[in-house]
Amino acid sequence: MTSRGQAAAIAASALALAALAVGSLPRDHRVAAYATSLEGRARSQRHNAVLALRRLEGVTIGPGETFSFNGTVGTYSRDQGYRKAPVSFNGQLIDDWGGGVCQTSTTLYNAALLAGMTIIERHRHQFAPNYVPPGRDAAVAYSNIDLRFSNPHPFPLRIATRQTPGELRVEFVAPRRLSERPTVVERVERTRDPAEIRFGQGAHTRLRASGKPGYEVTVYRITGDRREHVSSDSYPAMSRVFESR
Repeated sequence: MTSRGQAAAIAASALALAALAVGSLPRDHRVAAYATSLEGRARSQRHNAVLALRRLEGVTIGPGETFSFNGTVGTYSRDQGYRKAPVSFNGQLIDDWGGGVCQTSTTLYNAALLAGMTIIERHRHQFAPNYVPPGRDAAVAYSNIDLRFSNPHPFPLRIATRQTPGELRVEFVAPRRLSERPTVVERVERTRDPAEIRFGQGAHTRLRASGKPGYEVTVYRITGDRREHVSSDSYPAMSRVFESR
């Protein structure tokens, strides 16, 4: 064999070995994904939600391990880059540090449900938010209101995130596919219409609070033939308020 032929044979052998090595590497599979819309959110809320989202990127939860949102994301303070943004407090919108972070925890919560994670701690908002169906939200507040879940699978799951101008997206990826992919459904048992409150006197009337419906809702996770009760929540209606001057 000529030297040129030997070189070609060595190169072909090297390529074959490289292909074999790549084929033997574990392959990541997307086992769950969930997205929420950023439409109508204030610029400061978007900033905070995206900042918290970036803290989740690449976090891996091993078999049997417990994930804590607050433990991973940390404080929602100015020194961590967060801004004051609108948050709901007793039915009124006020500016507070980290407003908007709850949309990130909510997006993660729904992806975790679809990934088959075992939910350990989850809290609803006082009033149902607009970016997710009622019963599917997960409120957080550092440090006492957390979102926590554990990995029941015999393999690790890694969090992957993505943000576009219109949505937040959280995915779970793993070296193996789930044997059965869960679905999550919410059943609204009752809806309450918001009351209307008017105060003041004058010819000019303005809307001070647009109000929100209230809900009684039950959420289930269905995996194969198994139906699991996830949560039962009761959200009060937020009154619609008019002021006349």
